[in-house]
Amino acid sequence: MKVAIVIPAYNEEENIGALLDALERCDLEWNKEEVRPQDVIVVDDGSTDKTGEIASRKAILLKHEHNLGKGYAHRTGFKYAVANGYDYVITIDGDNQHNPEEIPIFIKEITKNERDIIIGTRKFSLNNMPLIRVLTNILTSFVVSLLSHKRVKDSQSGYRAISTKVLQEINLATGNFQTESELLIKAARIGYRIGSVPICTIYSEEKSKINPFIDTVRFIILSFKGIWR
Repeated sequence: MKVAIVIPAYNEEENIGALLDALERCDLEWNKEEVRPQDVIVVDDGSTDKTGEIASRKAILLKHEHNLGKGYAHRTGFKYAVANGYDYVITIDGDNQHNPEEIPIFIKEITKNERDIIIGTRKFSLNNMPLIRVLTNILTSFVVSLLSHKRVKDSQSGYRAISTKVLQEINLATGNFQTESELLIKAARIGYRIGSVPICTIYSEEKSKINPFIDTVRFIILSFKGIWR
């Protein structure tokens, strides 16, 4: 199984180096190999800091000249993975909120239950997640579950394993944070198998790049479009 790690990153010079170092140390149990730099794709989404410079030392760097949005960064990484013959993509956010040591959990779930998409599901609690993130995630997960006819507990989780078969068949139309929900809805509706695995909930002092108002409006627009399709 050939697996690519796709990391969307925007102004993450303080985090991207530590994440890539952690990936380099990660033991991928399914093939007895470490993560290879050529399998790690960082999509620098128009950063104005040294994100791209740091990432290029230990990963394949794809760069947007201007900031387009997380969804577009994912789409750029997906296109590269498909073109280079990968079987699965594992997406990890670039802000160190995901633990690379949990990657084998996704792989085990893929091979054991033959899932097409695996969502890393966090435990929602005010003790480990900001209130606004808890509320928006509950709302979006509820709506995504309705539209996809599939129980989704954490629709905003950026830690996922996705079969490139899914990425080749689905035409993504959005380009920001709602793209992750769009992918789930479209994949579930055409019969792809979606599963989940529990992951750690990690929040530090960084400021989230999600705009609670703007991105919720974008999600509502996506939802209304989904109702009529």
